[in-house]
Amino acid sequence: MKVGIIILSDKASRGEREDTCGPLLKKLVEGAGWEAAEVVVIPDERERLQAVLIDLIDRKRLDFVLTSGGTGLGPRDVTPEATAEMIEKEVPGIAEMLRFTGYGKKPAAVLSRGIAGIRGRSLIVNLPGSPRAVAEGWERLQEIVPHALEVLQGRAVECAHIYPPSMDKYERTHIYPPSVDKYERTQIPPRDV
Repeated sequence: MKVGIIILSDKASRGEREDTCGPLLKKLVEGAGWEAAEVVVIPDERERLQAVLIDLIDRKRLDFVLTSGGTGLGPRDVTPEATAEMIEKEVPGIAEMLRFTGYGKKPAAVLSRGIAGIRGRSLIVNLPGSPRAVAEGWERLQEIVPHALEVLQGRAVECAHIYPPSMDKYERTHIYPPSVDKYERTQIPPRDV
């Protein structure tokens, strides 16, 4: 999987502050066995972000693009708006999950306005601009992104692998109430899906 990392920070782009999120994301991406194909640090500018997204997705055909920064309430925080104009479909559950994950440790995490969505056959996810939020978000993202990309890119044959291995084919195709044990399932007719 080829991953692009875009850091949005006025100060880091001017060399006035060291960027810590880019190196952290690169380390996390490569630690998962994925390729950090490109790491870019740019100012908090809508047009600049959109140009980089076009380059990474439309030209370089990266599978997954992570942005970090520009998701807050500040006047220069434009990452969600710039991303929204570039995606074809939003994937709201990812952004909701990231906020929920962060909220358990820091209630202010709900102030992040980051979004997630698809452009072509690529997934874009906005992360906040703090190393802590990046690390916490990554823990959840690495669990779901491979499957999301399999589905998005047409490589998922079926989703049957989500069932426990002990569940046989018949059980996978019928729904039983949770209170019905395996023995009772053989005694009562199932409801079709």
